[in-house]
Amino acid sequence: MSTPLEQYALLSDLRTGPLVSRDGSIDWLCLPRFDSPAVFCALLGDEDDGRWLLRAVDGEVVERRYLPQTFVLETTWRTPTGRARVTDFLPPSTTQGDLVRRVECLEGEVEVEHDLRLRFDYARSTPWTRQIERKDGEAALLALAGPDGILITGPLLHWPDGEGGDAGSAQPGAHGDGEEEGKRAPRLVGTFPLREGESLDWDLTWFPSYEDPPEPPDADQALAEAVELWSDWASQLEVRTDHTQMVIRSLLVLRALTHLDTGGIVAAPTASLPEDFGGVRNWDYRYTWLRDAAFTIEVAIAHGLTKGASLWRDWLLRAVAGDADDIKIMYGLGGERELTELELDHLAGYEDSRPVRIGNGAADQYQADVVGEVMIALHELREAGVAEDTYTWGLQKSLLRYCEDNIERKDHGIWEMRGEAHYFTHGRVMMWAAFDRGVRAVEEHGHDGPVERWRELRARLAEEIEEHGFDAELGSYTQTYDGTEVDASLLQLPHTGYLAYDDPRMLGTVARIEEDLLDAEHGLVHRYRTEAGMDGLEGEEYPFLLCAFWLVEQYAYSGRVEDAARMMDQLVGYSSDLGLLSEEYDPESGRLAGNFPQAFSHLGLIRAADAIQAARDRE
Repeated sequence: MSTPLEQYALLSDLRTGPLVSRDGSIDWLCLPRFDSPAVFCALLGDEDDGRWLLRAVDGEVVERRYLPQTFVLETTWRTPTGRARVTDFLPPSTTQGDLVRRVECLEGEVEVEHDLRLRFDYARSTPWTRQIERKDGEAALLALAGPDGILITGPLLHWPDGEGGDAGSAQPGAHGDGEEEGKRAPRLVGTFPLREGESLDWDLTWFPSYEDPPEPPDADQALAEAVELWSDWASQLEVRTDHTQMVIRSLLVLRALTHLDTGGIVAAPTASLPEDFGGVRNWDYRYTWLRDAAFTIEVAIAHGLTKGASLWRDWLLRAVAGDADDIKIMYGLGGERELTELELDHLAGYEDSRPVRIGNGAADQYQADVVGEVMIALHELREAGVAEDTYTWGLQKSLLRYCEDNIERKDHGIWEMRGEAHYFTHGRVMMWAAFDRGVRAVEEHGHDGPVERWRELRARLAEEIEEHGFDAELGSYTQTYDGTEVDASLLQLPHTGYLAYDDPRMLGTVARIEEDLLDAEHGLVHRYRTEAGMDGLEGEEYPFLLCAFWLVEQYAYSGRVEDAARMMDQLVGYSSDLGLLSEEYDPESGRLAGNFPQAFSHLGLIRAADAIQAARDRE
């Protein structure tokens, strides 16, 4: 069995996000960016696809935690002879990527062991690894392959006996077990004794292979800077809910998934983690969806982070630029438009879930809801007092022109279905919201624009939605104009302002969702009924955590506050011991599933907690 996702911790330096398992193995690391090729890829295969295990010999983990309001991870080990603490973190840096692993003996005596297997480019490239001497005379290990360089400093690791000789030897493909040269990762090991009060530090530094290896950071200073980076940011947060610590951790996750240089937020730091163990619904989420970023703006404003929210608007301006007539639903972190989807046949996949995919073909889909979500978020920025200029408002007028140009066009929906295009009711309501926010910008904030035309289109969409998107016999809105299925995205209709949470049409829709999409046994919500066959994909998927949080929000705002609170407590209970959530949850196995940690799920948690608090404040 693959390591359960809830056993992984996320680290971050606002540029990349490795995952560290409870037993001390870093099984996923992309360098230098979230969307760069992975150096450690065991998460999607096995240890020979790259990992860095650091553990106490004969030990067990007795405690694991983040330092308060940071992504500095402390893991405490107990052995028959003593206790040790491992501290894992990424130092903030503007010039290189570093991963520091510190071991301290807290009492008695302990031995720690390493098993480091470096593979580059998703385990498709084996580095040339050799020992070098640094400027200070200390020995280090240098690994190079293509554009990537890795420097390992600290007490020297070595090749296992019989697997390539001394650590000073050049190893262009060290291997063992008699396998063909180059097929296995160069493996570096080491066992180090410590007594009470002693500590050792190791550092993995990424750098471009065509440059000289950089100097590693001072570990003490780097740790202090990492703590300061997160603590200073968290000190700005304004949170008041029954789940304050979970909301703060969720906001920190959103920050951790945001690239410092570009301002783009990845949907998750991982790729191809399955929505159904053993299934084919495996996608790369290391990109910036306009929808996710728009939702992030809204929660950022609600929690005292207006300045940070405006930085995403600047990212949007750069990404869309002069191509508003060809807007994408997602971009690379720097605004890249080409996200070609590939399958990595050499990787076994998490829980044998294949194909393993990188890139994302859905980037070229048309999804009607995206402009509406962006316009809602930018409206919230206006309402929060963030100044606009001709460029930011000009972008929004361009988005509304794009919306009008595509008003007759069918789409693939919020869930990126790979079947036939339809008129999705949620998407049509989001188009209504786009024109509504354009009208309000003119009426309430004095901006210029063809407001009469926008009012006309808003009214036209409302009439159309009621005629084709609402089934009077069922008393419910439907997933598409040409069907009777429901979709959890319909829970978002009140959030747009299209109708009230307690409108009879909405309550009827909620009743249908409870009947068709709510798992009665486990109380979790599916996005839609996969057996209806609309998404063009094989297999099933587990309940989607965001949708359950949306139902909590709906309950709270429609007066079912106790139902909301009970469901919220249940959902929060699915988070890991470190407060992390993935995309889905499998209630049968009791495991998190899908890409991890998932921005969507944490966004849903924040909004649900806020909704319950707002409802209680009104009581």
